[in-house]
Amino acid sequence: MSMSLGEFLRDAFIIFMLVTWFWLMITVIVDLFRHDDISGFKKVLWVILFGVLPYIGVFAYLIFHGHSMGARSIERASRARDELRQVVGYSVADELTKLDALKVAGSISDEEYKALRARALAAG
Repeated sequence: MSMSLGEFLRDAFIIFMLVTWFWLMITVIVDLFRHDDISGFKKVLWVILFGVLPYIGVFAYLIFHGHSMGARSIERASRARDELRQVVGYSVADELTKLDALKVAGSISDEEYKALRARALAAG
């Protein structure tokens, strides 16, 4: 049994499309359950639609709620970063002290110091 290059490429493309479809479906379902503006009843209706008509359901969700998926993801990542900083004990003052020590030791140049200082102040 041998497989031609065309058959291999076709099979690889089909596998790629299946993986992409499952990734898209999981992303939409995760976003649905993280979406605070949708009631539980509407979430149940979306899940039923995903089960009965998966392609139409996912594409409809992307049309109606896709514009805010990225914003919700960014906001959630920002909250997670802030919570981590509180647990770890990150402070801008500590970062500036470390930068000053690096500058005095000659490990970083003045330009690097200014750029890193601006970034630390903007993140704080």
